[in-house]
Amino acid sequence: MERYVAFDIGDRRIGVAISDPFNTYALPSQTYFRKGFKEDVEAIAQIASSKGATVIICGLPVNFDGTEAVQTEKTRRFIDALKKKTAIPVICEDERFTTKMAHETLISEGMRREKRKNYVDALAAANILDGYLSKLKK
Repeated sequence: MERYVAFDIGDRRIGVAISDPFNTYALPSQTYFRKGFKEDVEAIAQIASSKGATVIICGLPVNFDGTEAVQTEKTRRFIDALKKKTAIPVICEDERFTTKMAHETLISEGMRREKRKNYVDALAAANILDGYLSKLKK
C-alpha cells in the first residue's frame, strides 16, 4: 500500500502533509523550522521515513507563467540532496497558488496573523498533496 508524504519547502520553514491510509485526501501534519541545509535534508528524510512514506512529493515553485524562478533552483538543490539521502522515490509537483490558498483558508477561519505562520506551510503541503492525489485518481 502506497503512503504519500508531501513537503512545501521554503527558506525558513518546511510544511509536511501525509495522505490518509486510502490515499483519498491529504492531512496537514507539521511545520519543520529550518536549521541548516544538511541538517534539514536529514530531518526531512527522517520525517518521511517515520511517517511510513513510500513516495515523497515535493512542491516545486514556479512563476505564474510556468517559468522557473530563483526559488525553483533553491528548491531543486534541496530535492536533489533529499534524493541522495533517502531511497524513497521523490516526485516534484507544481505548487503554484498552494500557499496563497492556505493563507486564504486560515484567514477565512479567523486565525490571527502571528498564529498562521505555524500552520500555513503544513496546509500548503496538504494542498500540494491533494493536487497530486487528484492526478492519480484520473
